[in-house]
Amino acid sequence: MAIKIMHPIHFVKWIDKKVHSYGIPISAILVSGGAILSLLFFRYLGVLQRLELFVFDGMVRLGPDEISDPRLLVVELTEEDIQYLRQWPISDKNLADVLASLQEHQPSVIGVDIYRDFPKYPGYTQLVEQLQKPNVFGITFIGNEFVSTTLPPPSIPKERIGFNNIPFDPDAVVRRYSLFINNDQETMVAFALHLALAYLQEYEISPQITENNEYQLGDAIFKKLQPNSGGYQQIDAQGYPILINYRNSQSIAPKITIKDVLLGNFDPELVKNKIVLIGNTASSSNDFSFTPYSYSLKLKMSGVEIHAQATSQIISAVLDDQKLFWYWDESTEILWIFSWSIVSGSIAWHIRRPFILLLINVLALGVLVAISYGIFIKMGWIPVAAPILGIVMTTGVVIVYKIQESWQQQNMVMKLLGQQTSPEIAHALWQERSYLINSGILPPKTVTATILFTDLKNFSTISEKKTSEALMNWLNEYLSAMTDIVINHHGIVNKFTGDGVMAVFGIPVPRTSVEEIAIDAQNSVNCALAMGQHLSQLNQKWQQQNSPELKMRIGIYTGTVTVGSLGGKNRLEYGVIGDGVNIASRLESFDKERHPGICRVLIAQETLEYLDRKFSVEAWGNLNLKGKKIPVNVYLVTGKNYF
Repeated sequence: MAIKIMHPIHFVKWIDKKVHSYGIPISAILVSGGAILSLLFFRYLGVLQRLELFVFDGMVRLGPDEISDPRLLVVELTEEDIQYLRQWPISDKNLADVLASLQEHQPSVIGVDIYRDFPKYPGYTQLVEQLQKPNVFGITFIGNEFVSTTLPPPSIPKERIGFNNIPFDPDAVVRRYSLFINNDQETMVAFALHLALAYLQEYEISPQITENNEYQLGDAIFKKLQPNSGGYQQIDAQGYPILINYRNSQSIAPKITIKDVLLGNFDPELVKNKIVLIGNTASSSNDFSFTPYSYSLKLKMSGVEIHAQATSQIISAVLDDQKLFWYWDESTEILWIFSWSIVSGSIAWHIRRPFILLLINVLALGVLVAISYGIFIKMGWIPVAAPILGIVMTTGVVIVYKIQESWQQQNMVMKLLGQQTSPEIAHALWQERSYLINSGILPPKTVTATILFTDLKNFSTISEKKTSEALMNWLNEYLSAMTDIVINHHGIVNKFTGDGVMAVFGIPVPRTSVEEIAIDAQNSVNCALAMGQHLSQLNQKWQQQNSPELKMRIGIYTGTVTVGSLGGKNRLEYGVIGDGVNIASRLESFDKERHPGICRVLIAQETLEYLDRKFSVEAWGNLNLKGKKIPVNVYLVTGKNYF
């Protein structure tokens, strides 16, 4: 009775059609959607903010550096100046001398980024005189519960005092600058904005407030940075922060030192009609901060230079039409992240080859980064890390889902096939499922295998005494036991022939070496001996049920056979054909009356050559088997050799 595999093929086809013909299953969509929602949730909590800021800094560093702003001049107090002055901090007299020297060359604005909340004698009177000049601006630091407020110089009018607070991001990097801060029901103006407004008065440009309550100078609208703008999520956006567009990492403006000013060692044209900022750049002042350019601890920027960067950005936006940073609203950002995630997940679902999928994902990531950087060059800051993670997550989730689904499908198919064939054949069918689905058959393969046939003697006597139902139960008990023995010896049951079994050792995976073929042959003989031992145990049980003793004949042959599908698409069996099958069958049925012992095991010379003297045999000679013109050298296996 041949075992058909028609239903398993239909089952495999049904699975393939269900998965691939009707698109992505709902379960896969739900799993991918859950991954995307999780990503968006963690983004909302700010988990991805550090990654986004890291990418932002990288794009800043990749961007082209602009030349120093010639409208600004930085007068820096260096370590060399401190040694020259032999005092710290700089005295009122020296600072007054610096201001007086600069005023001689008609600067447009002077901003003093040095605290003068109390006198530092000598020279206080001279300094007061200089600070009262209408183009001089001072600073104050607005404190909080952790840091006390630093008062402004008392000699400068309130309208010419700007706060020099610099907001830090959670990673201690300066990327923002606040134009205004609300302090005790009073709106304070930033130091840099004061300097820019004073400079723009010459161009008759004054600030306005738009209908959207946004700050405008000329045609430039300074959009307030929101807590979730760009890659930010829930940052402190109090006051009126904007994103700093750093002009370059080296020098925002020409620089001269305090010593140069005091000695008159500078070009007056550097001062005339310029915005002059005076501040500390000495390393001992500790007035340095990390910026997007600070990829190492040494690359920090002084506070006065950060204020100069902000001043330059404001006047460049107004006078040079330099674009300011813009951002998408939250819904557009979510759509951007979702789109990349869902597209990558769809690609991962439909691409089966891992290498091709890897190439496509690398290409997608490259396109994403290129688009994001192109937008960044146009002064747009959009999420980059989140969609990258979306691509990686959805691709990973889909791959894991497909692996799990494939494993479940394989288990389902193997379970169904395993009810009709051996696990090895079921596994072979699964591995060849694509070919099987497309063509309906398995391709033929020629292999060297060992064939084992069994049959029972006196089976007709038992069948006459049992009802068909009882006979079926009895057969199932016997065949189940024999099948387990075959499987335990690494063989497969190809078919049942009533009370007989056809087993094969060496398929469906082709053997490629003599050692492997020998192992199959030895396994087959061990299997035959084990069948005989188990039949003796069954006979003892059956004798208690008043059943006659049964004997078994086994024929074994090792040779070349061809395995594959037999039949058509709608009716198939996993076939094993070849002369070796016929010889094994003839060995089993040869001279049925010559039957020493419970189990007679006959093998051919071709099998004996692989047994490596591990079994004792008795030569029966060259025998003419039924249907064979050439005699076959036959041996009876009498047991194992233990030496």
